[in-house]
Amino acid sequence: MVASVSICVPAYNAGRTLDTTLRSILSQDVDVEVIVLDNASGDDTGVIAHSVDDSRVRVIRNEVVLSIGDNWNKAVALSTGKLVKVVCADDILLPGSLESQVRVMDDRGIAISSARFDVIDEAGEVREAGLGVPGLEGLQTPRSLMRLIVRRGPADFGPTAAAMFRRENFDSVGGFRGDLVFPMDVDLFARVCVCGMFFGISERVAAWRDSTFNLCSQTSTYSKLSELLRFHHRIAREYPEFVTGADVLAGDMRLVRAAFARVVVRANALVPRHPAVGV
Repeated sequence: MVASVSICVPAYNAGRTLDTTLRSILSQDVDVEVIVLDNASGDDTGVIAHSVDDSRVRVIRNEVVLSIGDNWNKAVALSTGKLVKVVCADDILLPGSLESQVRVMDDRGIAISSARFDVIDEAGEVREAGLGVPGLEGLQTPRSLMRLIVRRGPADFGPTAAAMFRRENFDSVGGFRGDLVFPMDVDLFARVCVCGMFFGISERVAAWRDSTFNLCSQTSTYSKLSELLRFHHRIAREYPEFVTGADVLAGDMRLVRAAFARVVVRANALVPRHPAVGV
């Protein structure tokens, strides 16, 4: 049976959070298929996934650990839905959010939508609320989306769980490109948007978990900044009608400022702290 909406959950050593993630998906008011792709985890990810007694959930395990790009592409390839959402195994969907996003995607002219999101900590407590899609609310052109991604960075667009795209468009642009890991999701979203329009939803639909065990926290600042720099220039070469030299310069300067700020923080951390004398 072909589903109308597929939620793909790539999971690697996600035993701490997978149950919470799946419960947030299965409690939605939309009938979905849920693909859990266990990337040869070494913890109890598979046990937790198989313990979910729900016919909507399919659990597949890789025999060997795949790269993040290959794993995410495989998860989407296993899905049957016309609409797809990728939810990392430590993020969650907020109550009622899926129904409202599917309603937006009923407009065939919209290739991709995303929305505001919360940031939660390891315990699931809200750290920041209502972030994302600044200046992109409502119907937007591919130019508007690409301009924001390049100028402001992927964090302003939101986590993968906040976005929804069409499977046919995912296939037509070749899926995720895993050579640049940190901007991998927004790279896909920018290319998918060329197939139609972008819609920014003003309500919150998902929460991204800021933790010590996710990939983002385990990736060095240098790797993130260098990958974003390469992303800016690649997307500009591929879509010069949407991304201008001024956009790339603005994005690159943002990265320079971020790198400088990081250097200052590290330098201050290395300054020896001498006890006050005569106090």
